Amino acid sequence: MVVAIVGASGAVGQELLKVLAERHFPVSELRLFGSARSAGATYMFEGKQIVVEQLQHGNQFQGVDIAFVSAGGSVSQEYAEDITRFGTIMIDNSSAFRMCDDVPLVVPEVNAADALIRPRGIIANPNCTTIQMVVALNAIQQVCPIRRVHVATYQAASGAGAQAMAELEQQYRQVLAGEQPTVNKFAYQLAYNVIPHIDLFTDNDYTKEEMKMYNETRKIMHSNIQVSATCVRVPSLRAHSESIWLETERPISSAQAKEAFAKGAGCVLMDDPKTKTYPMPLFLSGKDEVFIGRVRQDLTNPNGLAFWCVSDQIRKGAALNAVQIAEYIIQ
Repeated sequence: MVVAIVGASGAVGQELLKVLAERHFPVSELRLFGSARSAGATYMFEGKQIVVEQLQHGNQFQGVDIAFVSAGGSVSQEYAEDITRFGTIMIDNSSAFRMCDDVPLVVPEVNAADALIRPRGIIANPNCTTIQMVVALNAIQQVCPIRRVHVATYQAASGAGAQAMAELEQQYRQVLAGEQPTVNKFAYQLAYNVIPHIDLFTDNDYTKEEMKMYNETRKIMHSNIQVSATCVRVPSLRAHSESIWLETERPISSAQAKEAFAKGAGCVLMDDPKTKTYPMPLFLSGKDEVFIGRVRQDLTNPNGLAFWCVSDQIRKGAALNAVQIAEYIIQ
């Protein structure tokens, strides 16, 4: 396949390079695109140095089979027609097309077949927090339909990009040195803090990030499932965590839930209170799966379950999910 990455210099673009190589994706030619600032940079892929081309309007994508696009929503919207004009499949990591009726929103473990119907030649990659949640929810959905979900996210700095990770590290150094911390990527200082605010607030006082989890989950799962989210930025570097409560149509025991998670596509059960075994981002960054623990029945609702999950949002929450979509299409 002739493959392109748009936004090659960003955190997700760099992860795409790793994932394509690690999974031996059938790449005959790889082309990298970026902004004028990134153009000319070189990156290694399978022993070859590849130069980043400046993204421009025109015929750059003629002959490209699949384009992974991770350069922000405005870039995706501006260049979508150029990218898809000659039949290139555009797998887009931004929020630009996620809720469009004629663009499938895909998590392969949940709704892979949706990727085969793409009238605009575009497939949308969901939001990172939605991806890890629906992988976990899908395991329970196979046992019993889910009515509603309450979720609190604990999102790492990397969710805001490579510069945000660097800023968090810089803030820790500055605070320890008695200096005023630099604050550019977040609403407030993140070091030694948590910020209950990710993305812009909407008219209903939920943030856009929280509304993504509501809307995207329903589209991916083809369900009228109700989702209420509180999204929080925490001072960890990489991998998001989520505390999830769900209500099913009939009671499910914790043993049944654990069995479902253990068998669930893309899930790994890590749950043994006696040995203090549960998922933590410190140890699961760089992993592919969604790790689930602290599974228990809700004390206040016979149909309720609570659990904790962790997943690397740059991998499964972005780059890996996009590559898995491409792999499914090829198969």
